[in-house]
Amino acid sequence: MTLYEFAKGMFSFQFKIMGWNIQGVENIPAEGPVILAINHQSIWDPLVAASSLPRKVSFMAKEELFSIPVLGKVFSKLGAFPVKRGQGDMNAIRQSLAILKEGSVLGLFPEGTRSKNGEIQKGLPGMVLLMEKSKATVVPVKVYGTRKLLTKGWGNIAVVVGKPMTPEMLKAPDGVENRREWIADRIMKAMHELSIAK
Repeated sequence: MTLYEFAKGMFSFQFKIMGWNIQGVENIPAEGPVILAINHQSIWDPLVAASSLPRKVSFMAKEELFSIPVLGKVFSKLGAFPVKRGQGDMNAIRQSLAILKEGSVLGLFPEGTRSKNGEIQKGLPGMVLLMEKSKATVVPVKVYGTRKLLTKGWGNIAVVVGKPMTPEMLKAPDGVENRREWIADRIMKAMHELSIAK
C-alpha cells in the first residue's frame, strides 16, 4: 500500500463518519489526462476531493499551504506541489504538463484563492492553457461543506463531479476576443450548475 492509498483510506474513513456524500464519480474518465476544475472554500478541499475520487490526483496548490504545520507535509507526501500566485510560475506549469502528459490527473482550483463567501468566483484562464497544451479532458467538481469542516462539516460534506468536457467541446466561437477567458467562464459555469441530487 502506498502512502497515498493509506492517507486516502484514513481520510475517507473520517469523512464517511461525518456524513460524506459523493455523487458523479462515474464521470471521471478511467484513463488519460484529466484536469479537475474544483471550487475552493478551504484548505481541506484537496483532501476531501482526492479522497472522493477513484484515480490518484496531483494538486497544484498555493505555496503558502506548504508552510502549515502537518498539513503542509501531508500535501507534499500526497503529490501536491506549490505554485506562486500572481505570477507566471514556470516550474508549476512544467510540473503540471508533465503530470498530464503521462496520462495522470491534475487537480486545480481555478479561482486562484479561497472564496470568502462560499460563492464560486471567476476562473483564471491558466487552466485553459494547460488543457490546450496537454489535450486533457476537463472535469468540473463542486465541493460542499468544507469551509468549517471540523465544526459544521458533519452531515454537510459533499463532492459532486460533473460531466467531462473535452478540448473539442470547449472551443470558443469565431469572433470571441479573449478565447481562454471565454472557455474558463464556460468551465466555471458548468461547475456552478452542479448540485447535490436528493
